[in-house]
Amino acid sequence: MNINNSNKQKWLTDIATSIKQYNEWFINFAPNAYQYARNETADSVRIILKLSNYGANISPEFLHSNPKSLFILRMCTAPPIARDRLIGLSEVKKSLVNQMEKNGKLPKRMNESELHQQLKQIAQTITLMIDPELFSWIKQKRDPKEIEIQKILLVVGDRVCRSIADSLIRNAQEARQLSVLKSILIEKGYHQLSNKMSVTIYNMPIGTYSFHMNVPVQSKNKQKITMPIDMVIRPYNGANPILIEAKSAGDFTNVNKRRKEEAIKVRQLHATYGEKVRFFLFLCGYFNHNYLNYEAAEGIDWIWEHRPEDLLKLNLEK
Repeated sequence: MNINNSNKQKWLTDIATSIKQYNEWFINFAPNAYQYARNETADSVRIILKLSNYGANISPEFLHSNPKSLFILRMCTAPPIARDRLIGLSEVKKSLVNQMEKNGKLPKRMNESELHQQLKQIAQTITLMIDPELFSWIKQKRDPKEIEIQKILLVVGDRVCRSIADSLIRNAQEARQLSVLKSILIEKGYHQLSNKMSVTIYNMPIGTYSFHMNVPVQSKNKQKITMPIDMVIRPYNGANPILIEAKSAGDFTNVNKRRKEEAIKVRQLHATYGEKVRFFLFLCGYFNHNYLNYEAAEGIDWIWEHRPEDLLKLNLEK
């Protein structure tokens, strides 16, 4: 059953309504998220930069003693480098960088010699790419002036704050979208699956739903991989499970760049579980005709957040 992908006459209205909904939410939420991020990061940025002598003493020893500093140090380069870019440039293990940034720790199983070498490579990359305008005094081999220190704290702090605020906004948007779906399911008597261990999309109890479920699929080269799905619903009527990806977007550019991701997911799901797998998008924000046409051509349907009751068209009744 098609819900929205075949109703092209409604697309213009739905696109405009969805953009308006996203903009209203963003205006109300984003400023507070940014202020929260600023308050949370100000002290840590000041401490880490002071400990590193404002970028002059970035060494493997410093990183060893301050593993959680890595995220802030990435914001000191020009341009600020993403985590994966740092891994590639430094030629170090992804697990090392992830441990340092996500947990503020060093991996326990890496021997000291290898650890020191990898930290050295990270330190060299950051030192090589450190912002020459912000940290001009380093090459000049002098101490920074107070006005230069304040500029460093302001600019690096803003970069860190922006990155954290963007993450807060993305997470909050997803949480809000999933809560909308959850409220509809609860009204229909559905229950959240409390234990996802050893549960697959086909042996979930009927009348249950689960968030962020890892679904095993076959990749293009027939290897087994795990696909995270935002929401999985097992209808009361025992029909095929419903898989939903919550997607929000604050501009048109990124959605058109990433529109192939959903098509790849559907192909992998169909290759693993057959054509009867039901996959839907839950959309809010800037999704234009190009995006919708592409998804519709791939056989993907969607539900708009501004009209969530369309979910009930999927025969969820007892």
